[in-house]
Amino acid sequence: MSTKISAEIPFEGAQRPKHVAIIMDGNNRWAKARSQLGVSGHKAGVDAVRAVVETCAREGVEVLTLFAFSSENWRRPQDEVSALMKLFLLALQREVKKLHKNDIRLQIIGDRSKFNPVLVEHMERAEALTRDNTKMTLVIAANYGGRWDIVNSARALAEQVKSGELSVNDINEDVFQAELCLGQLPMPDLLIRTAGEQRISNFLLWQLAYTEFYFSEVYWPDFKHEEMLKALEAYSMRQRRFGQTDDQIAAKK
Repeated sequence: MSTKISAEIPFEGAQRPKHVAIIMDGNNRWAKARSQLGVSGHKAGVDAVRAVVETCAREGVEVLTLFAFSSENWRRPQDEVSALMKLFLLALQREVKKLHKNDIRLQIIGDRSKFNPVLVEHMERAEALTRDNTKMTLVIAANYGGRWDIVNSARALAEQVKSGELSVNDINEDVFQAELCLGQLPMPDLLIRTAGEQRISNFLLWQLAYTEFYFSEVYWPDFKHEEMLKALEAYSMRQRRFGQTDDQIAAKK
């Protein structure tokens, strides 16, 4: 990441998403197409992360959530999982100071219980260092699953009811949502998935209820500044109804 982010916004007056979520797909296929080992695709994917973070910060996106490692990814070959963990640790060691310099807050969501204690310690340090930054929030979903998130919220509310802190009748969508990993952040306006796949793969199941979807054929390592701008431009042309008619929306303008 460069040390300075411009405030220039090319789509003047266009509708922009406050929160962009991305399923970063295609690292292995990118490497295979080049007759390389899968881990080389993940390493190349780090460059795409830098480019997309820079672009989103420059374009005024408030929250960027990246699906880095799902709860199902533990099923991958052990050597690939080990390489991913090393890469994650290396990225934390190298990139966090740059995020902090650019006033970007880092938040990591997911179940940390399976991670090496050294990795968890670096996660906590990174979050502590960047906690008060305000330009943008970068959320990394690691060992995360949408079903896990929903079950955790239900469990937390059940414990509150059990202890008498909460009545069953007090539970509504807002109360439930507040217990989710992204409960204190705006819900995603735009979901991007790369590499031509068109599914959400247990990612942010609750949070994506009214999200606009954008699918790119480009493998993640090649999804950089220009591709991110294409996605933002496509979003700017969408009309978000939230269950309303075109006439209702037009009447509000």
